[in-house]
Amino acid sequence: MNLEEYFQRIGFHGPCDKVDLVALRLIHKLHVMSIPFENLSVHCGEWITMDLEVIFNKLVRSSRGGWCLENNYLFGWVLREMGFTVTTLGGRVFNTITNDFPPGENHLINMVEIDGKAYIADVSFGVSSQIWEPLELISGKDQPQAAGVFRLIDKGDIWVLEKTGRKPQVLNPEFAKSSLVNRKQTYQIYCFTLESREAEHFTEESHTLQTDPASLFTNKSICSLQTPTGFKALIGWTYSEVTYKPEEGVDVLDMRNVTEDELDEVLKKQFNVKLQNKMKPVNKKVSYTI
Repeated sequence: MNLEEYFQRIGFHGPCDKVDLVALRLIHKLHVMSIPFENLSVHCGEWITMDLEVIFNKLVRSSRGGWCLENNYLFGWVLREMGFTVTTLGGRVFNTITNDFPPGENHLINMVEIDGKAYIADVSFGVSSQIWEPLELISGKDQPQAAGVFRLIDKGDIWVLEKTGRKPQVLNPEFAKSSLVNRKQTYQIYCFTLESREAEHFTEESHTLQTDPASLFTNKSICSLQTPTGFKALIGWTYSEVTYKPEEGVDVLDMRNVTEDELDEVLKKQFNVKLQNKMKPVNKKVSYTI
């Protein structure tokens, strides 16, 4: 593993010795624009591991993305190698069915300290909830980004990330009532504590997310990549291109279903993803919006 390969993968041209907020913001944004958030391994017979070298080979050398346990684990390693002060944290993604946070930590993020201030770096949530740049760890402050206004709220025992977005404008009438369309303008994304975690802390949860019949990731195949104007997503057979239009107060969603013949080409052309094994798209009825 080496930083140069990673920098080439995300298109970062330096300088590599700057340990400041400008550098952090830049590589964070380049990462989410270059390495997809995806769980396709679950749907093509591959096992997702918490082995950092395996993750590096997959995400950096093999034209693949990964989910948070891979992307953010890799990103934390990159930041430490660059000289940043990084703490790995565990989060719990909000469950819209139970209207609460689950008991187990199912999300990995990084806290970065620069000049006495702390920032939350998260390069792997995907779709419209993806931050492009780190968020300052300060309670109640509106932090506008391309996707909308993000907020971190200190609840005492936990911190909560929430977002206020825009109204969806769906171009294809066939998808006007799609369950994939997020119609909530303000919503909670996940909570976390500031307790330091090791990678091994997430091993059991990684196994559960890949095998539990109730897991979001066994019920839906997901691939999402941020773009300069919004993001792209392939959920099951449904391909979406989303354009953020803050000046009009809307997000424009161009959605269509792809055919089996198109699948590999869409993954390669739109996400730069090349699968070694055949993937079967899945989009069962569990709550998930883009």
